[in-house]
Amino acid sequence: MTNKFLTFILCLAVFTFSSCDSDSTPTDPIVIIIDGASVSPEVGGPNEPNQVYVDLSTNTSTAVKRDSWDLGFYSGTNSRVVINGSIYMAVGKLEATDIDAVTSTSTEVQDLQPKVAVGTFDAANTAYVDAPFGTITETAIAEISNTDANNNVYLLNLGFEVGSETPATGSVSISGEARGWKKIRILKNGVNYVLQYADLDATTHSEITISKNTAYNFSFFSFDTEGEVFVEPEKSDWDLNFTVFTNEIPGYGSYGYSDYVTNNTKASAQVYMIDTDVENSTYDTFTKEDVVSANFTNDQRSIGSSWRNGGGPGTLPSLKENVFYVVNDTDGNLYKLKFLAFTNADGERGHPEFVYSLLE
Repeated sequence: MTNKFLTFILCLAVFTFSSCDSDSTPTDPIVIIIDGASVSPEVGGPNEPNQVYVDLSTNTSTAVKRDSWDLGFYSGTNSRVVINGSIYMAVGKLEATDIDAVTSTSTEVQDLQPKVAVGTFDAANTAYVDAPFGTITETAIAEISNTDANNNVYLLNLGFEVGSETPATGSVSISGEARGWKKIRILKNGVNYVLQYADLDATTHSEITISKNTAYNFSFFSFDTEGEVFVEPEKSDWDLNFTVFTNEIPGYGSYGYSDYVTNNTKASAQVYMIDTDVENSTYDTFTKEDVVSANFTNDQRSIGSSWRNGGGPGTLPSLKENVFYVVNDTDGNLYKLKFLAFTNADGERGHPEFVYSLLE
């Protein structure tokens, strides 16, 4: 993350005839909240290969390849599993409970495969993706039961590889080749998860135990490595995620969005938008006294794609200059945040920039 405004070296002196030396180091950590920082998350250009997790209170970011994980196992009270919507995965429940008995020739599999996908323009296909507003109790995979017989096999569409083509200036190339299918079944061992998985026509399966780690929202698994992988920072250490995202269009079902921003609602990071064309307010003049707490919601799409114009026939997407956002981060700090750029100087997508400032 780039801070173009400020670089601080802070020496805290307590003037009881003391000085800034090694003997005066405080025993408690000092949280430095950066004010007026300009940030350019490293989304990675028009293929948007990265998910970028941003922590506002420390002005730090963590970039991970968005195809580096497939499943996320929730660490909270519920036993829920999410799929990777940034590569357009989808999942459908089968009647079977024996994973080894399911194959691509199964009638149920053949009937379900055309439906278990993102972007089919069928309103019913939202059943095959996680609820886009982020409520953990509305995942496409049902709550994992303590009773094995209640945990069915699922047909898993692995989505798409990250695109590699160079698109026309101002456009994106998000998706590459289809990644194929897996079959999975998830059980419980105490509070932990047991993942069974295999290729669709395999007659045996692999199995791995995934433990809950309450320092994180999720523990992540990759079929490529056949093991756990690091994705998100600890749940209190990020506020915003720049990502490709599976959303929904009312009446038309699930649909993929690029240039998307979610907020960490599972750790209480909340956001609301201010439209300066509607409200008598500007980013520069907005103060802490102007914050309306009732406007915060628990929808992780509170920024979403609302910071940009969508474009249309003959018109490319572009930055909205009439909106800014109020953010309540995971530490309880309040900020105002405004997007400065949608592309780089050459007009290439995947180079967002924003400025934010602490409200105090």
